[in-house]
Amino acid sequence: MSRCAYTLLMRVLVTGGAGYIGSHAVRVLTRRGHEVRVYDDFSTGHRQLAQGVDVVDAGIGDAGKLKAALRGIDAVMHFAAHAYVGESVQNPRKYFQNNVEAGLVFLNQVLDSGIRNFIQSSTCAVYGMPKEVPIRETELRAPVNPYGASKLFFENALEAYGAAYGFRYVAFRYFNAAGADESGDIGELHDPETHLVPRVLQAAAGMIPELEIFGTDYSTPDGTCIRDYIHVNDLAEAHALGLEYLAGGGASVALNLGTGTGHSVNEVITTAEKAVGRQIKKKFGPRRAGDPPVLVADPSKAQQTLRWKASRQLSEIVSSAWLWLQRSNSKKS
Repeated sequence: MSRCAYTLLMRVLVTGGAGYIGSHAVRVLTRRGHEVRVYDDFSTGHRQLAQGVDVVDAGIGDAGKLKAALRGIDAVMHFAAHAYVGESVQNPRKYFQNNVEAGLVFLNQVLDSGIRNFIQSSTCAVYGMPKEVPIRETELRAPVNPYGASKLFFENALEAYGAAYGFRYVAFRYFNAAGADESGDIGELHDPETHLVPRVLQAAAGMIPELEIFGTDYSTPDGTCIRDYIHVNDLAEAHALGLEYLAGGGASVALNLGTGTGHSVNEVITTAEKAVGRQIKKKFGPRRAGDPPVLVADPSKAQQTLRWKASRQLSEIVSSAWLWLQRSNSKKS
């Protein structure tokens, strides 16, 4: 649902537009009539996810390439970031170099280009171990890993730039993005794959021997972690609405993107078993350090600000991811 009766068409630079969430945002933007330029160094992105649009192959720390790529652009969406929590603990240098140091090169080039509308891909990891669930945007931001800290740094930079330079932004704090475009043409392609929904489906397809469940003794109804799973296209649609909100004069804001409903690991497995028509092999392991029992968004601020609401259920998330997995596997064979 759009915030206003008309849409101002824009030329949008999408960093990380060949990645998982970025490629879905590109699809939604083009469907809504916007002109898109993808900026990606393909270190983790995939060219097949960026077909049919203008592409600049470069990193966000390359000031010269950025300056050229930003010419004629009205707004930016910034998805280019390293995003593995475990890896960030083992190699924080990599995360601060890319997400912070190179990120600031990008932010400064955007500022110097005269662009003032900025959509930031942030994360619920900025909250760390929240005291209250569902989580509101007013919750204390206290990340417990370098990934979350790097994202919080960038949010702080946006706040400072907004106050000093009239920069306007929407920082979207994602919960658990999952699923694939309903066409089956694009979807999740991570290596290694650490996210629950694709791992469950990989186990169902025999691509991995079994699914490992980390912790069954949490203080939840079935003992497994509860998370707020949001379809990647619901996320992408919120980004397009955020862009149009800024173009219409909206003030800078940070918004949670989630459904407001949590599902346990066991519930995800049961939903996947129904979708694929077979039982999934699994084994049980100990808890992972730093995993909160429950992470669920309060998405009411995004609903009020953008007139947006996640519309796809867990069953649709899983079925779309299964279609994507089957199609991508058939292309390999």
